Amino acid sequence: MTPPSFGGFVARAHARGELVVQPRMGFSDPRLMREGLERTRAAEAVTVGTLTLDSYTRVNDLAAARLAVTEGVPLNGYPICTHAPAVSRTVLDGIHGADFPVQVRHGSARPEHIVAALLSLGLDATEGGPVSYCLPYSRTPLSEAVAGWRTVCGMLARAGTDGRVPHLESFGGCMLGQLCPPSVLVALSVLEGVFFARHGLRSVSLSYAQQTSPEQDREAVAALDALADELLPGIDRHLVVYAYMGVYPASRSGALRLLEAAARLAVESGAARLIVKTAAEAHRIPTIADNVEALETAARAARTAVRPAAGAGVDSEVYAEARALVHTVLALHDDIGEALLLAFRRGLLDIPFCLHPDNAGRTRSFIDTDGRLRWSDTGRLPLTGTAVAGARKLTSADLLTALTRVQRTYDPGGTR
Repeated sequence: MTPPSFGGFVARAHARGELVVQPRMGFSDPRLMREGLERTRAAEAVTVGTLTLDSYTRVNDLAAARLAVTEGVPLNGYPICTHAPAVSRTVLDGIHGADFPVQVRHGSARPEHIVAALLSLGLDATEGGPVSYCLPYSRTPLSEAVAGWRTVCGMLARAGTDGRVPHLESFGGCMLGQLCPPSVLVALSVLEGVFFARHGLRSVSLSYAQQTSPEQDREAVAALDALADELLPGIDRHLVVYAYMGVYPASRSGALRLLEAAARLAVESGAARLIVKTAAEAHRIPTIADNVEALETAARAARTAVRPAAGAGVDSEVYAEARALVHTVLALHDDIGEALLLAFRRGLLDIPFCLHPDNAGRTRSFIDTDGRLRWSDTGRLPLTGTAVAGARKLTSADLLTALTRVQRTYDPGGTR
């Protein structure tokens, strides 16, 4: 039997001209989790499965996860380290395979326990990264996250035997979900991809989250692709777009239109996979039916979009900024992990509005009148002259307005 290959499955679909769509679904009840995987597989779309893990497992509080499972308290994801391996194998049996690979999504800055558990179940696809799963989600020191991700990269790389090709997706293109200028998202995704490759992974994906300007988003994904071509030769790779990660439209019509725009962005920028969001996103945890609707809505929208010509959009401000960031970091140290630590220590990488202690916090961004995300203060970033002169500093009211811009754009009666 052919071993499941997450990257291989996506590559084959992309070669056929089909967009792979994927939910972020996770339930603590094994029967419900299995039903979610079954219905994802049966959706009228090209899909891959997801096991999204719960918050206790994310932070390695397995005692709390165990107590919740014992007492029948629902969790906000699947507790992969708590359910007995036999239970999890029952969830996956007859579903996970070469024609339907399953990825584990988790949000952990130190995921050694998670990767050990997923490998024991015969799974070998997951996501995250030493920066992207540390700075937004935890107060774990960045040095500890880098050390932990070195370990898990090695664990995954060693699992690449007997035809298996473990896959790791960078979450770098989704930092904080919103208000990050695209160049820093592209740079972080590429740098984490290089981190994975230098630690033995041969199959990776690089992410980018839909932002506030479709034109700028297309430039960003083109820049991501070009830098990956330059820095990840010989690596099986693809690009993944995330439907907008910020404040989502409250109306059903607005939420679905925003998802359709994300699907068109994915196709029109040459990405191979889309992480969907649902019409219920602004109100509650989505059901299985909500997720299936989102998968099928995205797939229909993708069929109406056209792929870009080769090299389209590479000559852009986003590419120039992202390339400067990436090469500045790579020049700091031969060890990519040490280079990342030095970059954040010196403010050469700096995420606007990020409160993590290891982030310098000197940069600021704003949404310009044309909808593009721009720098109002580049701090110590190696981006001389790219900050917008005279851009006024955001007040708390300005920040709230910026955070809700997409919601107001897509909801009926809303204004930008």
